[in-house]
Amino acid sequence: MYSPLSLLFVALAGVLADGYTVTEDEQQIKIETPQLSAAVCKKGYTSGVARQSFLDKKTGFRDAGFGLDIVDWLMEPGSDEAYRDRLPKELLYHTGDLFHGNLVKRSIEGPQICTQARELHPEVIRGRDFVAVRQQFHYYIAAPGKKPGSQWTQILVFPLGKRYFVSMDRIDSVNSSDALFLRIDMPGHLQHKQGDTFSQIYLSYHGMLSAREFLVDFPPDAKFHYRRGRDPLPERFIRAYQLRDPATGKVGPWLAGMTLDPSVVWEGWCHQRDYVCMIEEFGARPVRAGGSFSAAFVVGYFDSVEEMHQVYDQYKGATALEADASGWRIVKAGAGGSTPQ
Repeated sequence: MYSPLSLLFVALAGVLADGYTVTEDEQQIKIETPQLSAAVCKKGYTSGVARQSFLDKKTGFRDAGFGLDIVDWLMEPGSDEAYRDRLPKELLYHTGDLFHGNLVKRSIEGPQICTQARELHPEVIRGRDFVAVRQQFHYYIAAPGKKPGSQWTQILVFPLGKRYFVSMDRIDSVNSSDALFLRIDMPGHLQHKQGDTFSQIYLSYHGMLSAREFLVDFPPDAKFHYRRGRDPLPERFIRAYQLRDPATGKVGPWLAGMTLDPSVVWEGWCHQRDYVCMIEEFGARPVRAGGSFSAAFVVGYFDSVEEMHQVYDQYKGATALEADASGWRIVKAGAGGSTPQ
């Protein structure tokens, strides 16, 4: 039951703009366009687009995981063994298992936003032909020798006429680091039972993978693992799965997550651990206290890999977003300004 005040809030928030509606209560923001439905949680499992709320109205399919563009910790390459006994439990990171393989790294600031932030206070930005959501969080736990307080900012832009959203995750760091990176799920993890919810996976840096590759658990460094510097830099950085109706076997659209500047990606995982885990880490370059880094993405539905490539090339090179009531803009690495959309 909502209070009279919250019901009034919902009514006011649902005012029609040009082709979309936004409704809001204490738990979530819900966005409807002619092409999509999506929800952003304020409480519980936060960041990104809420699990299985992302509806493609053209086909009736939804995302098949735990959410899209979901955010974790700030990390660095290297071991935390020297100070592990002094680490807050929220920052302990284990290796040598099916979850993390033998990829040695350490948590710098936390907690994990999606499971531990508990509550965020997202802001809705309404434009003539788009609606956006901005949300922020300050990390409040740090490893020994580091300060807490780095700020994460996420912007999710839902343009009218599109079956995708454009997003940004940005870190404003209070610490200096030789290789600080942010861990996210991109596009998001994929739940299934013996491959019943998807028919294949596309990794632009590996190619096409059958669902049969994901019937048995394996660690992230066993196969389908990407690392900048070790592997060739791909022309496009795209990870996508083709949905399938588990009841009928009907094949649906592709759900893709595209990192619009391939060079920002440090590592990308696509492995089986009871579900298909699609972790991505971006950054891992020197940053000074007071500095920042970011990445921009397109996440959404496509009818073919060729369509993904076409949309990717439209935005290629973007590393950040800006949005206000006058419009939304992409920012490219090294660019002197932003490009209106």
